[in-house]
Amino acid sequence: MSFESGTKRPQGKKPKDYIDAEDRPGLAARQVATRLLGAVIEKHTSLDGLTDNSNGHPQYMALDDRDRSLVRAILGAALRNRGTIEAAIGRLIDRPLPDNAVALRHLLAVAAAQILYLDLPDRAAVDLAVTAANNDPRNRRFASMVNAVLRRLSREKDDFPAMGPATSGNVPAWFENSLVAAYGRAKTKAILDIQSKEPPIDLTVKGNPQEWADRLGGIALPTGSIRLATVEGALTGLPGFEEGQWWVQDTAASLPAKLFGDIRGQRVADLCAAPGGKTAQLALAGAHVTALDLSANRLKRLRSNLERLQLKAETVEANLAAYMPAELFDAILLDAPCSSTGTVRRHPDVPWTKTPEDVVKLAQLQAKLLDHAVTLVRPGGIVVFSNCSLDPLEGEKVANDLLAKNPSLELVPVVEDEIGGLGELITAEGFVRSTPADLPHENPALSGMDGFFAARFRRKY
Repeated sequence: MSFESGTKRPQGKKPKDYIDAEDRPGLAARQVATRLLGAVIEKHTSLDGLTDNSNGHPQYMALDDRDRSLVRAILGAALRNRGTIEAAIGRLIDRPLPDNAVALRHLLAVAAAQILYLDLPDRAAVDLAVTAANNDPRNRRFASMVNAVLRRLSREKDDFPAMGPATSGNVPAWFENSLVAAYGRAKTKAILDIQSKEPPIDLTVKGNPQEWADRLGGIALPTGSIRLATVEGALTGLPGFEEGQWWVQDTAASLPAKLFGDIRGQRVADLCAAPGGKTAQLALAGAHVTALDLSANRLKRLRSNLERLQLKAETVEANLAAYMPAELFDAILLDAPCSSTGTVRRHPDVPWTKTPEDVVKLAQLQAKLLDHAVTLVRPGGIVVFSNCSLDPLEGEKVANDLLAKNPSLELVPVVEDEIGGLGELITAEGFVRSTPADLPHENPALSGMDGFFAARFRRKY
């Protein structure tokens, strides 16, 4: 049942030009997109949480699958290109919008994202935005302005992307400044350019990568992952899904588990393991894996993923900071909680829902968890620490501080052959550091990778 057919009619007297969502196909999806954009920008709410198919926002949950996909596409475009969209709208209005016209700003942004970036009829985007404005008491008096601005944007849309700000304007200043401090202006521009584009889909496969690339219509990456530019329909409909032959995992996220070498028969702990992509890699490599996570729901998802993949691991619900196994492990993987700033291309809400203070707090948490994790491995054992942050505070500094204060550990530098020959990802210290601007391809739809950090240590005694 679609949202339109299942929406409850508002109670009470309605304006004469009020139109129920169930009477206008597509209206509910636009209204939900506007509401969720406001939740991300104004309340710093995670987009993943809002659009979770099991526990998402109630209005999102009421949509059918097609409208949910539309909402996600609209929000992705609106967040990736927020600065450009706001600049385009600003050029078309006679006077600045009132400071308190927050809902109106989000309504215009949702419509502009459709007009400028999505393959949807412009007329529908304009008409539904006007209807949504008339339905909202806060925006009714602006309905004619919404109509005029969006119709002009539709007529002149070929000019506006170029007239908007550089892609740096599409992220908050704190985020851009942190990138410049870490990578310089040229690399920052490359990162922001690629982050403004839809990401490809990477798969980790059980079998021969090239054979699966040919079968799925993708390319085999040097890391052994398969990359697809686009997928028609649901991923679950692709060959090999039901048989458990592959799982979705960005190629950068697949690198940390490759740093253990031959782990057949070894006892390996994957700490903070859910949703389980790295657990699956370790199990596929022949290790006896213990997957630990604090969340029962996330562990349930991990077990479901492993069941589809026909892979086995022991699962433990526990707080890592207090976890003590009966026997020390041969190897440990700690993919620690982080700001996720390396995944902005896939999660464009991150710059708007995180703050510099979050980065500092998460770096402190990582250091605490890593201090404990290294006590869980036997002498001679390996510990790999990783996360998907672009900020050196959450990567290089945590690793260097650990080495400086813990003489029982030594760094084991990463070499090119371990990561598909991508020597450019290895730092002078021997860490792995990837950014979204790495792994370029002549086709932008096949370019880039998540930002990731990884360091490898050996416990000497």
